Amino acid sequence: MNATMTIIKENKEVISVTTLIVFAMIFFLSAYTVDETEQVVITQFGKVMGNPKIEPGLYFRVPFIQHINKFPKNLQEWDGDPGQIPTLDKTYIWVDTFARWLIVDPVKFFQTVTNINSALGRLDDIIDPAVRNFITSYPLIETVRQTNRKMDTFEMGMDESNERHIGTIKVGREQITEGIQKQAIPKLREFGIELVDVKIKRVNYVEQVRESVYGRMIAERKQIAEKFRSEGQGEARKILGKKERELKLITSVAYKTAQEIMGQADAEAISIYANAYEKDPDFYSFIKTLDNYSTTINKETSLILSTDAEYLKFFKGYSN
Repeated sequence: MNATMTIIKENKEVISVTTLIVFAMIFFLSAYTVDETEQVVITQFGKVMGNPKIEPGLYFRVPFIQHINKFPKNLQEWDGDPGQIPTLDKTYIWVDTFARWLIVDPVKFFQTVTNINSALGRLDDIIDPAVRNFITSYPLIETVRQTNRKMDTFEMGMDESNERHIGTIKVGREQITEGIQKQAIPKLREFGIELVDVKIKRVNYVEQVRESVYGRMIAERKQIAEKFRSEGQGEARKILGKKERELKLITSVAYKTAQEIMGQADAEAISIYANAYEKDPDFYSFIKTLDNYSTTINKETSLILSTDAEYLKFFKGYSN
């Protein structure tokens, strides 16, 4: 009797442990978590069950029957393939665009596109035609520029007529991207997608047009450089001419001043000589005669004069 009771008790313990393990496995398989960047759609045999789980927390499902479909809740990026597009003025350019988007209706998203890769394909099908439609509807200047800001010297080629030739924008790049976004939003809403924004990442000429544009840019820059050189040469000539005029003015003023000083000095010298002559005429005559001797007579000079010559009057009566 005691042995039978022991066996029954042991069987109950085994059943209890087994039941606990089964419940633990069921709990583990049925529980799932949703974090801040996720949203979950529960499906059963391909059919959506209940509302999507968009708040972070712990949730439960029927294991093996219900499946968890997780989708990102944060911003997603779409990067378009660069394409060759003609503008309204028949200029072929390469346009590279990108966009950011959100899954705002996970149920509709699951029912229409199922996963992210399919959604990116839908974005390609909708945004690329919208970009082409708007680029071809406007001249190149509308896609390139944002405002009618005044061009700087090098952009204008030193000539305001170039700016008039390029033209002024009426729409601008920002409004073109807004138009692309507005055209694509209703079409993407059918897939539970909200298009947050669309931007043009890069605009470039195609190879053939690029070479022509580069050649024109080189020619314009050479023209600008030549104009700078000619203006510099003109300014240099002006400076040199001004320098010559100022130099001649300074020289003439200095010459005039020097002549005035020399005239004053000569006048003072004559006055001194005259005063000295008046005080002692014989001494003055003697000094002037000696000066005359020093300038007219040297060791190679030969003179034939009579003894009565006035020129030798101061030698008369000289004795050694």
